[in-house]
Amino acid sequence: MDVQQLMEVKPEVLAEGLLVRWKALEEQLPNVIRNLEAEEEALAPKVKRAVEAHATANNVVATNKQKRNTAQTLAREKLVEVRESIDTLSKTGGMINLDPEWKKMKLLEELENIESTIETSALDHKEEGRLISKRRKLIEQNEKWLKERRASNPEMSNYLDSRKIMVANFKASETAHSKMMKAVEKAQPLYEKMVSLKTEIRDTRRQLDRAKELYSQSSDAIALWEGKISSGFGDGVNGFDDLLIDMNRVLSGGASSFAMRKGKKRKEEEE
Repeated sequence: MDVQQLMEVKPEVLAEGLLVRWKALEEQLPNVIRNLEAEEEALAPKVKRAVEAHATANNVVATNKQKRNTAQTLAREKLVEVRESIDTLSKTGGMINLDPEWKKMKLLEELENIESTIETSALDHKEEGRLISKRRKLIEQNEKWLKERRASNPEMSNYLDSRKIMVANFKASETAHSKMMKAVEKAQPLYEKMVSLKTEIRDTRRQLDRAKELYSQSSDAIALWEGKISSGFGDGVNGFDDLLIDMNRVLSGGASSFAMRKGKKRKEEEE
C-alpha cells in the first residue's frame, strides 16, 4: 500500500482495526503474562545456581592464583639469597665442600642397591630388616655430613636453608598454577551457562514488563477507539483531540505539520 492508498483509507476502518487489535490484546495478554511469570519463576533458581557455581569456581581460581603468586614471590626472594651465597662461597672456596657430586652419587648408588636387593631377592624378615636398618643409617650419615658442613660454615648454612625454601616454593607455585588452570577450564563452561541463563531471564522479564504495560493500557485504548467510532473524528466534543486536522489541512492544500514546524524553527532562528 502506497502513501496515497493509505491516505484514502477511512478513519473508521483504521479505528475498527485498532479496536479489534486492542480487544484481542486485552483477552490474550493475561495468559501471556501468566506464562511469562511462570517462565521467569522457573528460570530464577537456575540463574541463581549458575551464578553461585561460577562464583565458587572463580574463588578456586583466585585462591590458587594467590597461592601461586605468594609462593613464586618467596621463591624468587630466596633465589636472590641463593645466588648471593654461591658468590660468597665461591670466593672463599666453600663451594668445594658443598654437597660434592661424588658424595651424592655414592649415597644414591648405595640406596639404589639396597632397594633393588629388597625388591628382587627372596629375603627373610631378618635379612630384610638388616637392609632397612642399613638404609636408615646411610640417610642418617648423609644428614650428619650436611650438618657438620653447615656448622663449619655459616654461609653454607644460609645457602642450604635458602635453597630448600626456594625449591619448595617453586614446586608449590607449580602445583598451585596447575590447579588454577584446571579450575579455569572448569569455570569457562559455567560462565557460558550463567551468561546464557542471564540473557534468557532478562529477555523474559523484558517481555513480561512490555506485556503488563500493554495490558494496563488496553482499557483506555479500547475506550478511546470505541469513542472515536461512535462519536467521530473531527471534533473534541467528547474530550478527544481532532485526529484528522493535519490530514484535512494537507488535503486542502495546506502545509504538513512537519513543514509547519520547520518553518517555525527557521523564523525563530532569523529573529
